[in-house]
Amino acid sequence: MINWESYTILAIETSLDDTCAAVVRGGRVLSNIVNSQTRFHADWGGTVPDIAKRLHHEWLPKVVDLALRKAGISLGTVPKRNSRVQPEKGSTAVEGTVPRGVDAIAVTIGPGLAPSLEQGIAYATEFAHLYNIPLIPVNHMEGHLLSSYVQNKKGTSSFSKTNPQYPSIGFLISGGHTELVLMKGIGNYQLLGETLDDAAGEAYDKVARLLMLGYPGGPILAEMAKNGTPNYHLPEPMTTRKDLNFSFSGLKAAARRYLESEKPELTQEFVQNFAASFQKAVFKHLTTRLLRAIEEYNPSMLLLGGGVVSNIALRKLTREIAKEYGIKAYFPKDKKLITDNAAMIGYVAWEHVKLGDAFTSQKLDRLPNLNFPKL
Repeated sequence: MINWESYTILAIETSLDDTCAAVVRGGRVLSNIVNSQTRFHADWGGTVPDIAKRLHHEWLPKVVDLALRKAGISLGTVPKRNSRVQPEKGSTAVEGTVPRGVDAIAVTIGPGLAPSLEQGIAYATEFAHLYNIPLIPVNHMEGHLLSSYVQNKKGTSSFSKTNPQYPSIGFLISGGHTELVLMKGIGNYQLLGETLDDAAGEAYDKVARLLMLGYPGGPILAEMAKNGTPNYHLPEPMTTRKDLNFSFSGLKAAARRYLESEKPELTQEFVQNFAASFQKAVFKHLTTRLLRAIEEYNPSMLLLGGGVVSNIALRKLTREIAKEYGIKAYFPKDKKLITDNAAMIGYVAWEHVKLGDAFTSQKLDRLPNLNFPKL
């Protein structure tokens, strides 16, 4: 019988431009390494696929090695344990050694940037096949959905003092995705609404670029909004639609039109006020859909996930909405679990192994458009 409290997973996450590896044992994070590529993409104003692919290829062995060492797992030469798969020429897998005490390896298969995904999948597949350990594919967005469940080394998480209650609604807001997900339990999800074009985080970055705030500009714009007054009118998107989908392209276009027609001087005061105005419109659109979902599906709790959840004002607003409906909103206590990371991927894999969903395959496909099933 498997002891789930000691079951140890090495996790790989390369969905975009962060090269990530983590070790999760029994749902607890032993290490969580995130190596950001941001400085290599800054001059281009966005993630360059070829650069991301090359850096993931170069960095993965070192990032994995660091994750294992920080987790206290030593490398030692051992037999290949009946593996019939030989490493390809130029393989990035660790040849001739295997971490003692690792029971499986998990990897993000989507959604994300295809060239980035393929590097993580290639590394994890070679590693798993070379040493004959289970290979577990993970949905990146499920990682964000369950990020509040992830425990630190001491076993502390957002649910340390209470148990999750279902059904719940996951509110996932990141650079590439904005989604509302109905969750009836671990592994039981249905997509309620998603972005039809730009995601919220992407819109933040693009408007920040118009304001000359640098790259990645979304977090800077959010910081500027803290000290601004929302005295510029920007329209709330999709006010005539009654579904749970999102759209931010119109809002982004309205911001561009104003800046190009008025040609304001980008003083600190103006940028702060315009950032606050833009953020107010984004929050209005997000909360309109959230309120609609709460009223329609009557959840027992809310789960927040994705990089935009780093925005303190958004978390405060969401908690206030949840309180009005007599429910609680949860988000990761560790800031490192909010943005892209491998610890959440390892945790999802651990939950699925317990459910009997462990998966060993000769080949995993990258799935850039992977999503939850629609309701």
